[in-house]
Amino acid sequence: MEDSDPTTAVILAAGEGRRLAPLTNRRPKPMLPVVNKPLLEHVVEACVAAEIDRIVMIVGYERERIQTYFGDGDDWGVDIEYAVQRTQLGTAHALEQAAPRVDGPFLALNGDRIIEPTIIEAVRTAGSEAAATMAITRVQDPSTYGVVSVDGDRVTDIVEKPGDDSPPQLINAGVYRFSPEIFDAINTIEASPDGEFRLTDAISRLTDAGVRAVRYDGRWLDVSHPWDLLAVTGRLLDAEGGVTAGRVGERAVVSEAGRLAETATVGTSAVVGRATTVGANARIGPNATVERSVVLPDATVEAGAVLRDCIVGANAHVGANATVPGGDGRVILAGDVYEPVRLGGVVGDNATVGGGATLEPGTILGDSVDVASGVTVGDTIDDGVVVRRG
Repeated sequence: MEDSDPTTAVILAAGEGRRLAPLTNRRPKPMLPVVNKPLLEHVVEACVAAEIDRIVMIVGYERERIQTYFGDGDDWGVDIEYAVQRTQLGTAHALEQAAPRVDGPFLALNGDRIIEPTIIEAVRTAGSEAAATMAITRVQDPSTYGVVSVDGDRVTDIVEKPGDDSPPQLINAGVYRFSPEIFDAINTIEASPDGEFRLTDAISRLTDAGVRAVRYDGRWLDVSHPWDLLAVTGRLLDAEGGVTAGRVGERAVVSEAGRLAETATVGTSAVVGRATTVGANARIGPNATVERSVVLPDATVEAGAVLRDCIVGANAHVGANATVPGGDGRVILAGDVYEPVRLGGVVGDNATVGGGATLEPGTILGDSVDVASGVTVGDTIDDGVVVRRG
């Protein structure tokens, strides 16, 4: 690393994550737990491993959750300070909030992508001759990302969210090196049709001055939908292995690719399968089976329940012998229809699923929903609704 290489990173962590509701009703998207720690913590750890010594976090929605958890960064060995995006007006507007806090070249990262330190190191040391440098990676489905055209290592065009049925392409990986020119470029852009000021539009203003592409083919995991949380959890556990730190009853089985928090409890003869995490103070009852699922802190899964491909929110309660069979379902998120997706169900924070109830694939229960015993539920149920027979 040369002396001119920046050691300050701006992390964009102000977003709400509407497509992840109800999981983001009370927590910002970057604070969703991935293998029992916030998504944003994975980003901070990658920055520290890449020898970043100062982080400016752009926070907004439910920002207290982030600021309370990370504080001044001392627990991670990095200085963390905060800038607030008070109105959610897009990624360019978010980055602009850091302008008074950076001097000279700096890095910028999305706070909701799990990456390796190598991508940060590569972008930081790519050289200072370009007005901007961005990491690019190839994905199978680029429809919801910024598709990047390149000529050698030079970015020539960025097309935001090209739509369904796009072939595999290079996309913007969300790791950048900027000179202060980026703030001048931000001041020249107009809002997109959805009212947001996009960082990619500002970067496009710099292509004549030179935007460098750094190719990356390492770990790049995105959590944009509930089923992504399950898939990313599984990939990380398969790669890193699980940890059985909680209390495990007699004859219970916990997969080597599962992870229990230190204060989690698994009852007698229960099964915690691969790709499953059980959060702090959560309890899995006797003879229950939980596979490829994420159980958030303080949740309870009672005796004999069977959960597959399921997310159980904080302080939620799943009754005895309830069933979430898992598999592919149809899901509607923020007005968009997704089909088929592998999602057994989402049980929102403080929700209750009665004994013997069944959630059909793709079911999403909002926060504080109350499903009566023996009822079969499908589709999306709004927050606070009581579901009874008949």
